[in-house]
Amino acid sequence: MAKITGKYETIFIVNPTLEETAATAVADKFKALVEANGTNVEVEDWGKRKLAYPIQDQTEGYYTLVRFESKPEFPAELDRVYKITDGLMRSLIVCLDD
Repeated sequence: MAKITGKYETIFIVNPTLEETAATAVADKFKALVEANGTNVEVEDWGKRKLAYPIQDQTEGYYTLVRFESKPEFPAELDRVYKITDGLMRSLIVCLDD
């Protein structure tokens, strides 16, 4: 039987060279997208942190962790939007259910 909803966790890193308002706008865009398509949304802004290794010649980034429940199709759409967004350095989406 197909899953109706699943629990997911996503983390993304915003480029620190963006102005503070632009970095906040990128993070808010994804928060709004998840809230529009998911339920039980929990957002943790981790702020600016040092990266484990340089990405795009940057050693720091703004981290945001989001936990949510959604239909199984939504994470693929979220990943597509991650890939076409300027200012985003890395992202990861993980299914917490088995």
